[in-house]
Amino acid sequence: MDFRKKTIYQIYPKSFKDSNGDGVGDLQGVIQKLPYLADLGIDMIWFNPFFSSPQRDNGYDISDYYSIDPLYGTMADFDQLIAEMSAYGIEMMLDMVFNHTSTEHVWFQKALQGDKRYQDYYLIRPKKEDGAPPTNWQSKFGGSAWSPFGESDTDCYLHLFDPTQADLNWRNPDVRQEMSRVVNFWIDKGVKGFRFDVINLIGKDDVLLDADDGIGKARYTDRPIVHDYLQELNRSSFGRINSVTVGEMSATTIENCLLYSHPERNELDMTFNFHHLKVDYEDGEKWSDIPFRFDELSGLLHEWGEKMADGNGWNALFWNNHDQPRAVSRFGNDTTYRNESATMLATAIHLSRGTPFIFQGEEIGLTNPYYSDLHSYRDVESINACHMLTEKGYSTKDCMQILQKKSRDNGRIPMPWNDGPNGGFSTSEPWIPLGKNWQTINVQSETEHGVIHPYYKQLIALRKELDIIAYGDYHAYARKHEGIYAFTRTYGEEKLLVLTNFTDKKQRVALQPEWLNGSILIHNYPDSHTLSADMILQPYEALAILVK
Repeated sequence: MDFRKKTIYQIYPKSFKDSNGDGVGDLQGVIQKLPYLADLGIDMIWFNPFFSSPQRDNGYDISDYYSIDPLYGTMADFDQLIAEMSAYGIEMMLDMVFNHTSTEHVWFQKALQGDKRYQDYYLIRPKKEDGAPPTNWQSKFGGSAWSPFGESDTDCYLHLFDPTQADLNWRNPDVRQEMSRVVNFWIDKGVKGFRFDVINLIGKDDVLLDADDGIGKARYTDRPIVHDYLQELNRSSFGRINSVTVGEMSATTIENCLLYSHPERNELDMTFNFHHLKVDYEDGEKWSDIPFRFDELSGLLHEWGEKMADGNGWNALFWNNHDQPRAVSRFGNDTTYRNESATMLATAIHLSRGTPFIFQGEEIGLTNPYYSDLHSYRDVESINACHMLTEKGYSTKDCMQILQKKSRDNGRIPMPWNDGPNGGFSTSEPWIPLGKNWQTINVQSETEHGVIHPYYKQLIALRKELDIIAYGDYHAYARKHEGIYAFTRTYGEEKLLVLTNFTDKKQRVALQPEWLNGSILIHNYPDSHTLSADMILQPYEALAILVK
């Protein structure tokens, strides 16, 4: 099946289903729940890393690309999982963390022992004459992006993330061959999809220079050589099979994503960007507490939708993932209008141009957990942020309020399968607490009585059935509306209009005459809707009009 018709489901293995009672999700737990996923209708599962790791950054610090972390199971479990997924017609996408390795990886350990070959696998540079780090770049987790290399008094190694995540030197052809070897190993085991973590950061310059802003993103993001590396990786690995690939692009641009995803360039199939998930940042600061700016959100969605379509690029569409708060809590109303908010947000993504991704729990309207104390958090970034905010003079109450809205742990809570002990996730205490509402918001309740889960099933089926959803173009509709995000899709003689109300108030929108003769394809309110030139949408209402 063409990747444009697929719907991809993301599993954060640690929090999906625990099969052995240790409080941590595992591969056998996923196997137990494959019937549920098959019934949902998804085509591929993206797994967050379950490779061997010290788990400093929840698996994004890999110590061995070729083995399964015992926390999640064994290679035999993996082989069983991929075989049973295949029996259901579901393909596997693995998370390739190729910008950096754990400092516990054998390559880094050999580098520490003085092996010059492996020292060239990483970015090791001498301090400045005054003893300052080699550059003024800042780590994305806070502090300098450089740490002392072993016992050396002069050398430092680069880590754009945690100090235990050492950046790889992609200018070294041996490193690039190692990465190809990793991809090919998993291809040979039956893997068809690959998601490449922060892959647009791999193209560091040969000479690393200070950044004018003292942060450094422009010095290492979307450097032109990244395209060369991706084309080489494509040729030597996933390009030899009918694969599905997506790149996570940090602080990227439309121009670069067109290059990364244009089919004739043989780089990747699609790209994730995060600009639409920064519309509730105050002056670019994540750790802030302000309402999201709808005009900025809709503007970004329109800009990326139109320009990627015009340039024949391809977007990976998503609201949620393991690094983001729950969208229904962030962009909707997760109490009074939870059903309407969740289905409206789904409509905006699944009927747009791009491949939709569903993050576990999204299809049942899972909300943020609203933890009340810092001890409930596990995420290193969130804990560091709380300390940073406290040093700036924020009260504990203010810190907790910001974490409740912005922490990555909001997306990492255990999947609640039922209203039994620990939400049916585990027979023992989960590695991170469940949310406060798991007894009412859980898979069993939603599949038996809810409206969100069946709505997702309908959207997934429509993408497979209707070429206009998979292949149609994209144009903004009512571009400057203050509360409605709307767009049209056109494919051949067919046209589709999608209307979504992002507010808790009624919103009025004009329909052009051509739409009045259409039929309602999908609608998230139970009452039927009469099409009129002057349409009024209810709070968080969504509907799509198809004209043939």
